[in-house]
Amino acid sequence: MPQRYFLQCSYNGTRYHGWQVQPNAVSVQEVLEKALSTILREEVVVVGAGRTDTGVHASFYILHFEVTKPVAENFDLVYKLNSFLPEDVAVQRFWTVDEEAHARFSALSRTYHYYITTAKDPFSIETAYRYSLPLDVEKMNEAAKLLFDYEDFTSFSRLHTDVKTNNCKIYQAEWKTEGDQLIFVIKADRFLRNMVRAIVGTLLEIGKGKLSLEDFKQIIEKKDRGAAGASAPAKGLFLVDVEYPKSMMGDAG
Repeated sequence: MPQRYFLQCSYNGTRYHGWQVQPNAVSVQEVLEKALSTILREEVVVVGAGRTDTGVHASFYILHFEVTKPVAENFDLVYKLNSFLPEDVAVQRFWTVDEEAHARFSALSRTYHYYITTAKDPFSIETAYRYSLPLDVEKMNEAAKLLFDYEDFTSFSRLHTDVKTNNCKIYQAEWKTEGDQLIFVIKADRFLRNMVRAIVGTLLEIGKGKLSLEDFKQIIEKKDRGAAGASAPAKGLFLVDVEYPKSMMGDAG
């Protein structure tokens, strides 16, 4: 009977065409499957907590995989994977889970951070969006609170996706200031394709004074992607947490 494992990893998404395997482009999933298959000497298919788009990063990501031969207790899979993987993909730990534990469907919530730098910073070129003009952060936070009043976020979803519903439950949405960085924190039970970047792009229009709070409400209620602002650049977006039932998180749960 196959043995299922959860694996925690992180990656800089700059040179990848997102998480999911696709033809004629390098993905994070493909790199991890190749590494696991090589080290464990059998074909390994991994299932991730969700898709991240081209150029998006993850500081905390969970995937699951199954193997026909259980990994020996004295086999240091984390060390071997980190030795094999490219520098922009890292593994932190792995642990045994029950066969019903699922990296995507068992997740209770996901949290993203979007980073904006207001100063020129050569060390955040790949990991933050530089925007140095004044922004009304207080007004942006007022708008962010309006997200709690809605469940249908069609206006912030990429068109023509294969999801059955555009409803999401948002638990947290706020802007925080840390030095020269402006960080948008958003937590929800699920996210639509491109949703966070579309929300950030629209909130920036409010911060610039180009949209009002009433405009923001109308954008959501129109359920039309064309009504919202342009998506913020991918490089500022990080998946930072995926929450599961504690029973699935091993010793660190």
